[in-house]
Amino acid sequence: MKIAVIGTGYVGLVTGTCFAESGNEVICVDNNQEKLQKLRNGVVPIYEPGLETLFKRNTEEERLSFTDSLADAVAFADIIFLALPTPPMEDGSADLKYVLGVAKQIGALISDYKVVVTKSTVPVGTGDKVEHAIGSQTDVPFDVVSNPEFLREGFAVEDFMKPERIVVGTQSEDAIKLMTRLYKPYVMSGNPVIFMDRRSAEITKYAANAFLATKISFMNEIANLCERVEANVDDVRKGIGTDSRIGKRFLFPGVGYGGSCFPKDVSALFKTSQEYDYNFKILDAVMDVNRRQKELIVEKIKGHFGADLSGITIGLWGLAFKPNTDDIREAPSLVIIKELQALGATIQAFDPEAIPSVKAYTDLEMTFAESQYKALDGADALVIVTEWNEFRTPNFEKIKGMLKHPVIFDGRNLYDLDTMEGMGFSYYSIGRQAVRSSVKVEG
Repeated sequence: MKIAVIGTGYVGLVTGTCFAESGNEVICVDNNQEKLQKLRNGVVPIYEPGLETLFKRNTEEERLSFTDSLADAVAFADIIFLALPTPPMEDGSADLKYVLGVAKQIGALISDYKVVVTKSTVPVGTGDKVEHAIGSQTDVPFDVVSNPEFLREGFAVEDFMKPERIVVGTQSEDAIKLMTRLYKPYVMSGNPVIFMDRRSAEITKYAANAFLATKISFMNEIANLCERVEANVDDVRKGIGTDSRIGKRFLFPGVGYGGSCFPKDVSALFKTSQEYDYNFKILDAVMDVNRRQKELIVEKIKGHFGADLSGITIGLWGLAFKPNTDDIREAPSLVIIKELQALGATIQAFDPEAIPSVKAYTDLEMTFAESQYKALDGADALVIVTEWNEFRTPNFEKIKGMLKHPVIFDGRNLYDLDTMEGMGFSYYSIGRQAVRSSVKVEG
């Protein structure tokens, strides 16, 4: 099949590459000339495990190409995917100017039947707006379909190639036939393609992310209570996670969720509920809990060193909002760093992939270390924000020898309490009792 993907961000690039991997001819469109040049030169601008291999194979086989010409892409394609940004506006609602702007351009360009698919995460009712934008420019028949993505950053290629389910919002028989044919290679094992009306598909995406964000925030609340009642959240997590009605995933407490999806989608769904005169109280609480959770590790640091952190150097491990990505959008690390710096602390940070993103997209000033251990040179304490695999079994003797004070603030509960106590660390985690070293902290 011939496919156009408008937008080459995380979703667009993964979508285009993975469609090409199944033998389709794919043109990806972007108006960023610098990014286009990189893509044409074989440079993948994002870090996503497995993507580069597929990208190189499909560009070499000429199934995947890139252009800045929307007209060429529209003329070429049978199916046009909109994978454009929908950033949150100040009131929390999704900004649809890119989606609707391109839709209007497509309407002026189409000369035969097309299926236009919204892959971007959009509020309920956006498909109607896209349909109107295209229809205002043409009398040529077309269909607008909602096809939300459920890709986890760090596992996006795997999720696309072997989806748990595919949701398609349309009631057009022509569109159903095309979408069924398109996705057939990805559901050979029997996982479902679920067809529904367009508005239900749009809200399904928001409902999924909002539910997962709620699960995370609930577990963070349980963790905070565990600390007060001297319980261990690890045991509580295991105790409830074995219940099949609850499940094991998204029950790990920490410093809050971040990324491009959960914060934006929860906020947008809450805004939609307000527009329809519904008070979605749970989502309001979820957002509040997540804001407070990002401040928790700073409170623990202040409790150990005092409120004035002048002269304190923090070695920080993890900048990306989660492991296996270089994405720093809404990353808890950025909030934590800003608060620590406001209290006078100096930051030495390491992340396996996200340092270039921090340098390019923030104005934060700190020392960026070349390795996790170099981040500890002269540091008073270690703070862990992202649970990269290489942080899980470090050389604790080396850490202890490098730190001025044997203290670790772990925002991801990577280490065993008994191990930390046996090693002589002061160790602060989430939802577990603090381990305190007998070494006196000066200052």
